[in-house]
Amino acid sequence: MKEMERYSRQVLFQPIGKEGQTKLLNSSAVIVGMGALGTVIANHLVRAGVGRVRFIDRDLVELSNLQRQTLYDEDDARENLPKAIAAEKKLKKINSELKLEPIIADLTLDNAEDLLAGFDVIVDGTDNFMARYLINDVAVKHGIPWVYGGAVSSRGMFAVIKPGETPCYRCLFPSVPTGLGETCDSIGVLSSITDIIGSFEAVEALKLLVGADSNPNLEQLDIWYNSNFQMDVSQGRNPECPVCVHHQYDFLDRSSDQQIQYASLCGRDTIQINPRQKGIIDLEKLASRLKTNGKVKGNPFLLRFMPEDEITMVIFQDGRVLVHGTNDLVKAKSYFARYMGS
Repeated sequence: MKEMERYSRQVLFQPIGKEGQTKLLNSSAVIVGMGALGTVIANHLVRAGVGRVRFIDRDLVELSNLQRQTLYDEDDARENLPKAIAAEKKLKKINSELKLEPIIADLTLDNAEDLLAGFDVIVDGTDNFMARYLINDVAVKHGIPWVYGGAVSSRGMFAVIKPGETPCYRCLFPSVPTGLGETCDSIGVLSSITDIIGSFEAVEALKLLVGADSNPNLEQLDIWYNSNFQMDVSQGRNPECPVCVHHQYDFLDRSSDQQIQYASLCGRDTIQINPRQKGIIDLEKLASRLKTNGKVKGNPFLLRFMPEDEITMVIFQDGRVLVHGTNDLVKAKSYFARYMGS
């Protein structure tokens, strides 16, 4: 069978075989975040022949990404391509037979169920806790297994979460950490640790898709200081967990009447402004209006507007804006109101 030739070495691996490969070709995965972890995960899943792969990312390619985000190159950074679009371009060249779905979006309570529900597995390529709690709520609510992973500095961890069988993420990490945590943007990261953790996440996703046994451990490792720690969490379900026991999905609660969400991107001197009421912006018209107030550079997916030397506004089609050059929320709101008209 010609379709199987591409995967011949994987089919020879007995735990997968022809039956497992057929399952992969008929399966689906969604990756949240296409940074260092996400690019590794996507690369493996696409090469392995997962039939439908959706990847979601809110950001654009920058030169500093190239040290570890393995699907991108200097042209992507030069063209200010959204990561999801740049990833699709590379992945199509790797395997044109699959259904690839790039989504340029910030995962929020307003879109999470629409973007994640209906997939066979969710894989975490994010770099923040709030997104993981949101993924966990959707995964438990819809009964979708997911793979958690994180990496910073020279260390990383991962775990498999199967609703109804294993502890959920909220069981393992009951409360959102407060204060400024360590991130790649604040303390750096080695590309080798993101490759390793992303590869572990990918193989756990493949196990889930072919019906093999998952790793029961929360695995932690540090490749610089040569440490490795395994914690069996299979019996760690919290009997009072608000999510997987009481089915209370706090991170999907839409009761807030806040129409615009603001978030400081830790370590990046950037404020994200995300209107909850979405609408498609005509980028050409907006560029024409903004060019009288500063430098404008664009592509079909976004505008890069520089009203001042130290401030850059990246404006996406759905109205989401990244204000680079400040961590001052009041200042960022002022720029948004001045140039976006609200």
